[in-house]
Amino acid sequence: MVKPVEGNNEADSSERVAHLRTKMVDDLIAEGTIVSAQVEAAMRKVPRERFAPGVDLEEVYQLYNGVVTKRDESGNSVSSVSAPQVQAHMLQQAEITEGMRVLEIGSGGYNAALIAELVGPAGRVTTVDIDQDITDRASRFLGETGYSQVNVVFSDAEAGVTEQAPYDRILVTVNTWDVPPAWVEQLAPTGLLVVPLQVRGLSRTIAFEKADECLVSRSARLFGFVSMRGAGAHQSKLLVMRGGEVTLRLDDDFPVDPTELEGVLDTPRVEVWSGASIGRFEPWAGTQMWLATALSGFCRVILDKKLDSGLISPPGSHSAAMAVVDGGNLAYVTTRSSTVNESAVEFGVHAFGPDAERLAEDVAEQLRIWERDHRNGPGPQFRVYPAGTADDLMPAGRVVDKKHSRITISWPHAANAAAGRSALQENTK
Repeated sequence: MVKPVEGNNEADSSERVAHLRTKMVDDLIAEGTIVSAQVEAAMRKVPRERFAPGVDLEEVYQLYNGVVTKRDESGNSVSSVSAPQVQAHMLQQAEITEGMRVLEIGSGGYNAALIAELVGPAGRVTTVDIDQDITDRASRFLGETGYSQVNVVFSDAEAGVTEQAPYDRILVTVNTWDVPPAWVEQLAPTGLLVVPLQVRGLSRTIAFEKADECLVSRSARLFGFVSMRGAGAHQSKLLVMRGGEVTLRLDDDFPVDPTELEGVLDTPRVEVWSGASIGRFEPWAGTQMWLATALSGFCRVILDKKLDSGLISPPGSHSAAMAVVDGGNLAYVTTRSSTVNESAVEFGVHAFGPDAERLAEDVAEQLRIWERDHRNGPGPQFRVYPAGTADDLMPAGRVVDKKHSRITISWPHAANAAAGRSALQENTK
């Protein structure tokens, strides 16, 4: 096993670091994550290990895992050096060029150093964090590695950082539930905001640009980050059922009175198979977001496997599933091996409640619509409007209201989806 960076023989460590850093970048290029010479050069140059002292070199340079640098009293990660793949993708989304002013929300040091390489001597980089332990650590590491020009700020980023605004780019490296007005105000007219935004309980790293009183997405991808702290913190809503065996998790307020769901899991289970399928190794991100857009009561059902009685069966070996509540009914998505394609699984729905058959068929139909209209498509577009924007000024699509903003999710072929829903409603009357 490779020894930690601190205390290694300097010559051996230097050779090992060079090999691992080269492999990391080569692998990111090979998989298509790094596509620009600028991001490649920055990631080949900045010493990632210097921002995670005491950690095994293989762990530091592992492509898909972040390095936790601080935990809270409950053991939850509150700061980390994000995985190289995540950082490379966000930098590619941000399209940073020389001379830009960039604000990073969520410090650690390494990503700020990469940004400093991209903006060059004429650019300006500010990194901000709510935790002084983290900003002190970032300042020290940046100074020790030759990036003392980065402006490190200890503050709650809900208000942004005014001193070097407007920014050509704002990169948020913590998961956030909302888009505060300050981030929009401090973004230059032609700037980009790259943010891991939580919408309907699903997190997507989205690159937004300004357009006509709103922000419009130009790219989005599934990635996870540590959660926002301070004024922007958000807690999901939980409904614990059957003594903790099953928990419903919703991002926003419950769409029904939770008392309506009392005893719902004691009703007979209805099973409907949709005929829609997905590859065994195909990402579920699009399917999840489509259901979150199409179904008002979208949520997640979580199974405590220690208490598992066999009542619910999440897909595969997972302990969670996409779900929906509707009145006193609950349904969730599961899978089985496809009978027509051995490399795929078929989506099915299990439902409970007095109107379980209707809800199961509703969810199954949305899975069919996803496969027919949206599978392998461009995915949804997200728009962020100020809170209070009138409904008639919003585009068609799912509207998600938050404290500071109104977010819309819209899809191509929306007319087809709406027609499918109307036909379904007529058939089930």
